[in-house]
Amino acid sequence: MAAIKQLAAVARSGTGKGAARSVRREGRVPAVIYGGGVKPEPISVDFRDVNKLIFAGHFLTSIFELEIDGRKERVLPRDYQLDVVTDWPVHVDFLRLSPGSSVRIGIPVHVANREASPGLKKGGAVNLVLHTVEVMAPADDIPESITIDLAGMDFHDSVHVSALKLPEGCRPLAGTADLTVVTIVPPTVMVEETPAAGAAAAAPAAGVAAAPAAGAAPAAGAGKGAAAAPAAAKPAAAKPAAKK
Repeated sequence: MAAIKQLAAVARSGTGKGAARSVRREGRVPAVIYGGGVKPEPISVDFRDVNKLIFAGHFLTSIFELEIDGRKERVLPRDYQLDVVTDWPVHVDFLRLSPGSSVRIGIPVHVANREASPGLKKGGAVNLVLHTVEVMAPADDIPESITIDLAGMDFHDSVHVSALKLPEGCRPLAGTADLTVVTIVPPTVMVEETPAAGAAAAAPAAGVAAAPAAGAAPAAGAGKGAAAAPAAAKPAAAKPAAKK
């Protein structure tokens, strides 16, 4: 089960933009708790606490126990808004976790036994296609992570959602069974042409001259020093016939 974190909160009476701005001026972040068949409850949390929790990671997959005016409420963060300029949190939505209910949540995926993977030993790499897997989990027993064993996995071997060993009470979402979670990919090999082979292919064989095209003019200086071809002799004039 995922560890439950503590977070102090204060109930607030006002709602709307004006009341929210007033809360922020006090160094707090407006929030709301909804779900569980109960009317949404507006609250506020300390700015420094929630800012640290959001940027520490895994905020939306962590269970919190809010202490509100002496009572405790178990919740799961569902969404938060950040200021477009400062990236500071300006609002948080919490889902009330009722005992016995189920929630849809993304569980982080971890891999183990890298050293026992033949594909990785041969220089391959782990391609984690899904960093989280969406499941339906019990609200009071949400798993912290899902671990995939890489032992025996070679090139192009993969693990799909249907093959995952999910914690008891968890089930994958409908239509996700065929999704690939992790696969082992072979190393990328780049074939580079050697300079010698490239030069040999580019240059023609030594001493072989290309034949001139038919009708092409001779190159300048060609036949220098050689006798010019004699002009064709004109036909001899015919002698007049002798008079009898």
